[in-house]
Amino acid sequence: MKFGLDRLVAEPALRAPLRGKRVALLAHPASVTEDLTHALDALHGLRDVQLAAAFGPQHGLRGDKQDNMVESPDFVDPALGIPIFSLYGEVRRPTEAMLDTFDVLLVDLQDLGCRIYTFITTLRYVLEAAARRGQSVWVLDRPNPAGRPVEGLKLRAGWESFVGAGPLPMRHGLTLGELGHWFIRELALDVDYRVIAMDGWQPHSAPGFGWPVDQRTWINPSPNAPNLWMARCYAGTVMLEGTTLSEGRGTTRPLELFGAPDLDAKALAAKMQALAPAWLRGCRLRECWFEPTFHKHTGKLCAGLQIHVEDRSYDHAAFRPWRLQALAFKALRLLRPDYPLWRDFPYEYERDRLAIDLINGSPLLREWVDDPTAVPGDLDSVAALDEAAWCEEREALLVYR
Repeated sequence: MKFGLDRLVAEPALRAPLRGKRVALLAHPASVTEDLTHALDALHGLRDVQLAAAFGPQHGLRGDKQDNMVESPDFVDPALGIPIFSLYGEVRRPTEAMLDTFDVLLVDLQDLGCRIYTFITTLRYVLEAAARRGQSVWVLDRPNPAGRPVEGLKLRAGWESFVGAGPLPMRHGLTLGELGHWFIRELALDVDYRVIAMDGWQPHSAPGFGWPVDQRTWINPSPNAPNLWMARCYAGTVMLEGTTLSEGRGTTRPLELFGAPDLDAKALAAKMQALAPAWLRGCRLRECWFEPTFHKHTGKLCAGLQIHVEDRSYDHAAFRPWRLQALAFKALRLLRPDYPLWRDFPYEYERDRLAIDLINGSPLLREWVDDPTAVPGDLDSVAALDEAAWCEEREALLVYR
């Protein structure tokens, strides 16, 4: 199969509208061709593309910023001599001076298929800026490694943030190119937008179910996204960022496991199984021990659970990571009602709302966890309505059928 970048490089006809235009690139370390040439170098090598500037999202163009809320500076590329602007530094939205450097912005970002992943918010911001200025945005499309399944509550009105670009469910099942179409429709933007579509993407086919495991190398789109297995779990495990439990940052398997020094993993797994066994389908849970080298519980031995989705027991259609992680919170709350689960700290520069609520786009999940009378079916019924509505809403946006 071919990603959007590979098609743009290989097919001169696709590049024809770029002739005579100043071109900028929004990219990160995973923005590579099939032979692992970075998009910046691949475009620079094309005589009919005038590369004028580049932009980096959260974690930077080079992907060197490990944690959240670690900003990247602007700089001049030493080899190409073009300005590299940070959209996760002094600003989140492109400034007028940044916009003055190009006519067409090429967006080549590997997404993870989750609402909270900030690259999609950055896409929204550049689309809004381009619409205001009459500039063009092209998305060089890449796979959604989590595939087409949809899961989770939709973000509620008033809960928009840098980790909540709009009323999407947690797991949206779209590619970045398709999401661009949704933003344009949702926000009523008048913008010159095109998607350089992939050729041969098969999101329903095993073993990758979204990621071509036998054709393309996985490159971390952000420092703690080390493999496909993390991408599959992420729509659930990302919620751990709003809790006192470790999400495995500081280990070699971040966002595939969770735990804490004072956790009884065996009791937690048993309680989860007793509460909602259907929410554990499609994967295997394993009790484990780990000691983070940085981030939460640094240097402390943690007991926890690892979510395994990398072998033949994985069932793509059955696996529901958002429900699984919600179930872990509920089980812990029932086992230990006074456990200090929710972490109160500035999250993506928001200080007046709990991180767990920002992540979920409302307080609904937290309230369900904390209500001792609420049962799994209560959350399931609300989420199922949101999921069904989103599946209908996104139908007209699907580029790949």
